[in-house]
Amino acid sequence: MRSLENLKENYLLHCKTQKELNDKTLKAYRIDLSQFIAFSSDSNEPFSRENINAYLTMLHGTYQPKTTKRKIASLKAFFHFLEYEGLMEVNPFNKMRLSFREPKRLPKTIPPNIIQLFLNTLYRESRQDATPSKKKSILRDIAVIELLFATGMRISELCCLKRQDIDMENYSVLIWGKGSKERILQIGNPDVVLALSLYLDAFQKQIAQSGWLFVNRLGNRLSEQSVRLMINKYAKLAGISLHITPHMFRHSFATLLLEADVDIRYIQKMLGHSSITTTEIYTSVSMHKQKAILTEKHPRNGMEVNRGQL
Repeated sequence: MRSLENLKENYLLHCKTQKELNDKTLKAYRIDLSQFIAFSSDSNEPFSRENINAYLTMLHGTYQPKTTKRKIASLKAFFHFLEYEGLMEVNPFNKMRLSFREPKRLPKTIPPNIIQLFLNTLYRESRQDATPSKKKSILRDIAVIELLFATGMRISELCCLKRQDIDMENYSVLIWGKGSKERILQIGNPDVVLALSLYLDAFQKQIAQSGWLFVNRLGNRLSEQSVRLMINKYAKLAGISLHITPHMFRHSFATLLLEADVDIRYIQKMLGHSSITTTEIYTSVSMHKQKAILTEKHPRNGMEVNRGQL
């Protein structure tokens, strides 16, 4: 049999050319499979159940459940490919039952008043006296944050948008999600439309040269790290102590729509989730908020009632 390293490279090539997975997913697969290969370097039978069990035990003892689950999924997909291609006689995962409970973590959201404060800070900065280049940068920052919250898209999706993905006539954006799945979302707020229009006018030349929708001062694609730093900068200017991440705008988008009685299946499509189960985590957030409301805000709490002797 060919070396594990060669098999890994063949599989990654298959993922790139046949499955059309994005670079971020390919990078995660490469890391996960390289880790398994390094672990198995001293084993004469890397595909044996004994070696696999030892590897899984190491994962469970080293990583958080979510990371462990992803690494196992990467390995299972790799083995399935080898089995399908006839490069593995027996897939050890076929007779292994893997089940472990992940701790349920509620997605972190940004309170609406904090989002309002954050946006007001952005617009306030745009009205300050500044150099033309700084004013341009602020226009871009406003467009980035407005679009991030208006659509609930992932930060990776936003940074990979091309100019042609924004339709300013129909006020819509074409988003390329995980697995190259596409979805189209309407931009329903006039302030967001205006922010995008002003940004497109200001950066017309740089966008035309690069092809990317959002660019940095050098005219290159705006990176995810740059957006994180941007958010930290304006949160500090606003005096916001809450640590805000790009993904929290996505969580807030979904949770606030759910609390506004939007059907969860519409939210699922807008977020680009393949399964409704993924979206249902936001119902937990909503129920958590409901409990807080009924515990703290219900008018019964302010009523003095003489219960007498029950």
